[in-house]
Order: sequence, then structure tokens, then C-alpha cells
Amino acid sequence: MIAELLKQTDFFISLEFFPPKNRKEWPLFFREVELLKKINPLFVSVTYGAGGSTRDYTLEIVKILKQDLSLEPMAHLTCVGASEQNICSFLDSLQKIKVKNILALRGDPPKGEKSFVPDSDRFKHASDLVSFIREKYGKDFSLGVAGYPEGHIEALSLESDLEFLKLKLDLGGDFVITQLFFDNNLYFDFVNRARLLGIKKPIIPGILPIMNLKGIKRITQLCGATIPEELLEKLEYAEAKKGGEGVIEVGIEHARKQFIELKEKGVCGVHFYTLNKSYACLKILDGIV
Repeated sequence: MIAELLKQTDFFISLEFFPPKNRKEWPLFFREVELLKKINPLFVSVTYGAGGSTRDYTLEIVKILKQDLSLEPMAHLTCVGASEQNICSFLDSLQKIKVKNILALRGDPPKGEKSFVPDSDRFKHASDLVSFIREKYGKDFSLGVAGYPEGHIEALSLESDLEFLKLKLDLGGDFVITQLFFDNNLYFDFVNRARLLGIKKPIIPGILPIMNLKGIKRITQLCGATIPEELLEKLEYAEAKKGGEGVIEVGIEHARKQFIELKEKGVCGVHFYTLNKSYACLKILDGIV
């Protein structure tokens, strides 16, 4: 389980994938995974789409990652469409394939909807999932939760957002993976504030290499993260001069600098949001690990 693995390493890399909606894309997806396996990730997480649209694919993919590729997978679980019955069914299915890691999230609104509307009074927040899993399954699963260096987009304040993070951990969360950020000072400040509040569990920084300018503007708008003005100017200049290739060069260079600084300052590990592409991560880590 990830909670145990974290105690056995000084520094690690972990990765996030999402299940391709079209099964015809699976061979290409697994080729990318094979390439990324070379960096020896401590664990890999697997999302599912808004509304649980690829949940069955998540189960199938984590099974392949575990049994065929000998990776340590973690399945995402959200409150979208959640009921005790389908949560237990999902967790029982994970147990059958010997996957013992969950990332508990509230989840995003289904595509086309602007706000999150809980499907039940029982599961409104990630903390509800954490408490339910601990109540029903004890320590059978290692539980990760999300943290937001710039605050969740719906948070009333940074302070209240951090209180909710502490609640998720107090209820049984084992570690934190942060939302993407592009200024390491945001992460270090977040960790300092968390420690002052009494949070002692690992807080793993999440890094997304910028590969597309339009795409990253959309992502940050949706999640509430910010792009530093200087970085944005570099990206826009690179796109004007070299097109998409210029954006990729700047994005990889920035993520590489983020990674080096985080490692030098003693973080426990770095979690890469891969977008199912190996190129950026391999380029970032070339000559470092």
C-alpha cells in the first residue's frame, strides 16, 4: 500500500493517468505507460471521467497496471453518482484484484454543468468518502486526498480550505496530493500553513508540464490555479515565434526547474499529471533521475 511505501523511501516520483474513453486508444496508452515505467514510479493513479463515465475502464486499467505491469496503482473515487452500494461494489472489485489504494475526491460537475450537485446527502464531500471507507473497510485501503495550494475554487477562504484538508486527514486520509501549481512558493507556503495547523502527513506536490497554451488556460480557469505573469508571457512569446513546439519547450523547461527546486528543498516526492503522454516527463527527468 502507498502509505507503507511512503515510509520506505526518501524521494519518489508518481504519475497520474486517465482511462482513454475509446478502447481503440488503449494500445497507445499502454505503450506510453511502458515508457514511463522506466522511471520507476512509486505509484500511479488512475482517474475516471466526470460523472464516473469511465469507472469500469478504471477498474480494468488498474488491474492491468497491477497484474501485467507490476505497478502500484491507485484508483480515484468521487462523490459523483455515489451511493453506499456502488461505492462498496467498486471497493470490493478493487480488493478482488488486490488494489489497495484510493484517492478520495469530491469530484467535478458532469460535463456541461457548472456546479456540483451531490447525488445523495450521505456523500457530499471527499471527507464523507474517507470516513465511510474507514468505517466499512478499516485499514484495508491506503487513502490519498487532494490539497489545494491556492485554495479550492469554491473555498470560502484559504483558512477554511485548510481546515477541510485537516478534517479529511483526521478522518483517515494517509497523504495529500496537491492540485497543479506553477509557482513553487505557493506549495511551500501551503505546506508551512498546513504544518502550523497540525497536519503532519505527507503532502506530495503535483506538477503538470504545460504542453498546450489554450489547454492550460482552460484547465487553470476550471480549477482556480494561476499561471505566473512572467511564465504566461514566455509561453505566449514562444507560441508566436515557434507555435506549439515553442510552448512545449517553455513548459518542459519550467516544469524541470520546478522539479529540481522541489527535490533540492527536500520534498518527499513529486506527482506528475502526465495527460497520458510520456514525452514531457521523460524530458523533464532526463539526466536528473
